[in-house]
Amino acid sequence: MQPVIEIDRISVRYGGFWAVRDLSLTVAEGELYALLGTNGAGKTSTLESIEGHRRATNGSVRVFGEDPRHRRAVRPRTGIMLQNGGFSPELNARESVELFGAISGRTDDSGRILDVVGLGSRAQTQVSQLSGGEQRRLDFATAIWGRPELIILDEPTTGLDVNARDDLWSVVEAMRSEGTTFLLTTHYLEEAQQHADRIGLMHGGRLRSEGTVHDITSTLPARISFTLAADATAPSGAERLPDGSFVIRTTQLQTTLHTLLDWACGNGVQLHALEAGSPRLDDVLRSITDEETNRQEQER
Repeated sequence: MQPVIEIDRISVRYGGFWAVRDLSLTVAEGELYALLGTNGAGKTSTLESIEGHRRATNGSVRVFGEDPRHRRAVRPRTGIMLQNGGFSPELNARESVELFGAISGRTDDSGRILDVVGLGSRAQTQVSQLSGGEQRRLDFATAIWGRPELIILDEPTTGLDVNARDDLWSVVEAMRSEGTTFLLTTHYLEEAQQHADRIGLMHGGRLRSEGTVHDITSTLPARISFTLAADATAPSGAERLPDGSFVIRTTQLQTTLHTLLDWACGNGVQLHALEAGSPRLDDVLRSITDEETNRQEQER
């Protein structure tokens, strides 16, 4: 099966600055792929190349097997939720979604789509009178208009409250069950960890890690953290942190935690603020940035 998105060793340069370097990835049909990274990692330039708004300096990008700059072939099959939709403040919600829908080349019913995103009762409200969260819902409505085969979500839940976020992800999951493909960028890493089939981590313009959440997080040890009374002796293997707490890093979380609890009970020691868990995506991102910082310092 041909990938919906196929990037082959693209690089993007602005003058003497390389925003993206030698990046390759594929997104399969029906997959939710999350492209994550630090600020300035190259995500936006990569998305612009996929959307057909920017030509890569080197390499190739294919969407549905086509150059994404061939808009007539690609755009009707693709929905895009930008960070800022750029709606006219004078138009109401219904007029806005119908305008963007007409530009997309797809057909749908504005009443249905506004109901899906929770704006059915706000159809006649001018964009200027919509809250920031409601305008983000309107952005989402334009992206899913006409049930496109591929939907690109750029920071989709920024500005949404908890309930609105849950509603958005319910719609995404329903569309995924029908075969829609999603490409996501977000700074809410817990959302990517919960919803993505695969994740690509970018830093410094390069793809530094890729795979399932388990693939990526299993590269780091789990952590057990706790605090002790001032007169207590720490167990073997515990590292004291600058804030006075202790951490134990382990690749055998259950066994190590059991050993720690046995030690505490046997020695009459109270473990305060005890927390244990597998590494998260933010731990991996910090590890990548720390490695890069250490490498740069060693080269100086």
